[in-house]
Amino acid sequence: MTYDALKQRHRCVRDGYPEDLNLRIHRALSWWQRALMAEDDDGRYIFLWIAFNAAYATQIDEQSRLSESATFKAFLEKLCGLDRDKRIDALVWQEFSGRIRVLLDNPYVFQSFWDFHSGRIGESDWKERFERGKQKAHHALGSGNTPMLLGVIFNRLYTLRNQLMHGGATWNGSVNRQQLRDCTELLAGLVPLLIELMLDHPNTLWGEACYPVIQD
Repeated sequence: MTYDALKQRHRCVRDGYPEDLNLRIHRALSWWQRALMAEDDDGRYIFLWIAFNAAYATQIDEQSRLSESATFKAFLEKLCGLDRDKRIDALVWQEFSGRIRVLLDNPYVFQSFWDFHSGRIGESDWKERFERGKQKAHHALGSGNTPMLLGVIFNRLYTLRNQLMHGGATWNGSVNRQQLRDCTELLAGLVPLLIELMLDHPNTLWGEACYPVIQD
């Protein structure tokens, strides 16, 4: 579904939707639109991640705050459970299966690889973790377990997100461009689908949106 179509659909239904859900969808749509306007892969990926973040982030009490990766994995698992038409499955298993297999073999989007090069862990540690991650992904591929596979994939996407957001990469640099393009295309396919699923299920408990709008 296109941006214009999703935006118009939201306009038609938002009066009957919970305020927090409307805020999530409105923000996610705005950042998706900005990603569509980006002319470079770095900017496009960052804007797509913000759109994804706007959709899943939840206001959680500090004492019970989950890690960010655990939060978005729970969000993805919920969406897969709601996806009765298996649209996420079709995207993952058919359209992007080749990119996903390449991504799983790429150490440059695996955080433990960088932990080793920073001296935090040994070489055998990162290689063992890398193999475990690939085995988990291949098990998910073999059994058709979409939530499990998405969890592994998004760990890789999150590492790339950190590289860009924390200044660990050069804008429009020549290094590791293919992995950025693969990750960007994958996220570009998933973001509108996630928004559409949220529109399909307004009565699901999505949680309070972060940083609510304050009326003066």
